[in-house]
Amino acid sequence: MDDFALIRAFHKGENYAFDALVMRYKDRIFNLCLRFLGDSHEAEDTSQDVFLKAFKSLNNFRFESSFYTWLYRIAVNSCKNRVKSLWYRFRKNEAWTENSEGSLEGSQFEFMAYSNENPVASLENKEMMNALQKAINTLPSDQKSVVILRDIEGLSYEEITDITGFKLGTLKSRLSRARHSLREKLGDII
Repeated sequence: MDDFALIRAFHKGENYAFDALVMRYKDRIFNLCLRFLGDSHEAEDTSQDVFLKAFKSLNNFRFESSFYTWLYRIAVNSCKNRVKSLWYRFRKNEAWTENSEGSLEGSQFEFMAYSNENPVASLENKEMMNALQKAINTLPSDQKSVVILRDIEGLSYEEITDITGFKLGTLKSRLSRARHSLREKLGDII
């Protein structure tokens, strides 16, 4: 079943339909949250919040955009709110103190090292991913969201404008600034 058919089934009271939507998008939403937050526990909590918000709001879905665009908008806004919260800032500072390098060790980024790589290549890949995530974390929220949605998630400009509410020119400008900033921060790494 496509997304719209599942939503219509949910509107009729068939709860299996929402479960199917969750199974279809849970990994993508978790990875999006992980990119924003840089912490697997925070990403897990936030992605659960995203699906809870989606469950509560799905009866108001107007079929004006695709479901995943609507869901991504909820996820991006949830991540931004999590970052802004004082509790998150306090917890993040505590984590940086415990791990001064800000490594993502123990997080989902570890899976990105390919098992068929030799150990040196695997370590280099892991270090590059940690450096990239640290650089992304330093970007302003609006730039961070567009670079994650476009360059990491691979969404189209149209989908990103639907999610963020930015006009196309604003989106391209913020994406350009984010990419420039990342190139400056990462230099020889990428």
